[in-house]
Amino acid sequence: MSLKVDRISKRYGDLLALNETSFEVADGEIFGFVGSNGAGKTTTMRIVLGVLAADSGEVLVDGHPVDLDTRRRIGYMPEERGLYPKMKVGDQLNFLARLHGLSKSDAASAVERWTERLGVEQRLGDMVSALSLGNQQRVQLAAALVHDPKVLVLDEPFSGLDPVAVDVMSAVLKEKAAEGVPVIFSSHQLELVERECDRVGIIAGGRMRALGSITELQARGNPQLEVFAPSAPPGWAAGIPNTVVLQEGKGRTLLELQPGADDQAILRAALATGPVHQLISRRPSLAELFREVVA
Repeated sequence: MSLKVDRISKRYGDLLALNETSFEVADGEIFGFVGSNGAGKTTTMRIVLGVLAADSGEVLVDGHPVDLDTRRRIGYMPEERGLYPKMKVGDQLNFLARLHGLSKSDAASAVERWTERLGVEQRLGDMVSALSLGNQQRVQLAAALVHDPKVLVLDEPFSGLDPVAVDVMSAVLKEKAAEGVPVIFSSHQLELVERECDRVGIIAGGRMRALGSITELQARGNPQLEVFAPSAPPGWAAGIPNTVVLQEGKGRTLLELQPGADDQAILRAALATGPVHQLISRRPSLAELFREVVA
């Protein structure tokens, strides 16, 4: 199953929240959807679910417009808590599973399986309001998975999780992708997006500004060179042609190499200050690319 968002636009009065935003998520692909607050991520996800209607454009699942039957096969995890705080965890998950069409016995089996998988099986009798934020997030994910969805749409799923819970969440998303489920999630944790996602879309001002694999996005930026010269004084690289000093401190200098930069000239300049212990070529991180694209 695949998901296609095709040139959707949405306006709220004078605010153009989405401006012909397009992307696709293939079968078994994990797609990272990143952008600043107010960039249009949540609006896009709500249009995918059919909660909001786009002013123009369309959303297709396996080539067909989203209808009631399609929505029942989508697992959604909102950024804000979408659970009933005064309802017991087990009762709530069973209720949601039944809403998606599962039989009573299938719903009970699914609740047992996913709460065990996510480490909240001991909390079935607790009200959601009594759980920690991290456990609420785990239950929220269980709610998105309990009906065995064919598409997963997750808004900030890693928010508030400790490192162990992040690992569990990551493993679950990879398992679903391995089953052929297209997974889209938004996150401000760009290192995690860089590590987990097959492709990434960067949205700003309601428009998709960059789209591709991490390798493809990194190819957009200039290469970088990290120099470790312990004796080099501050500002030693300031005059090297076609280079920009990105970071400097404790003997380490990170340079951006613009067209025409000469790495041998950089090495000679570094050696003129004393010994050079490391010279490492690297590409910009997703966080650096994000800042560049958004700016």
